[in-house]
Amino acid sequence: MRRRKTDYLWIGVFVVLVAFAIPWFLWGNAATWSGLPVWLWWHIGWMVLASVAFALFARGAWDRGMNVDPEEVGFDG
Repeated sequence: MRRRKTDYLWIGVFVVLVAFAIPWFLWGNAATWSGLPVWLWWHIGWMVLASVAFALFARGAWDRGMNVDPEEVGFDG
């Protein structure tokens, strides 16, 4: 049961990452911060967050999410 909850958690994480990858709410906003548009800072921060999420997924749930047998590929966890 724990495995199924973890799978649903990762599905939720990736749905949120995709849903907010494009800052629709910042369209038409001309505000800047440190010389760059705010929407660009959003994108930079979001890519950092997505990288961290993918790194955690790759370390902990890759075998389940990608349907890979850890013993077959020599994954030591």
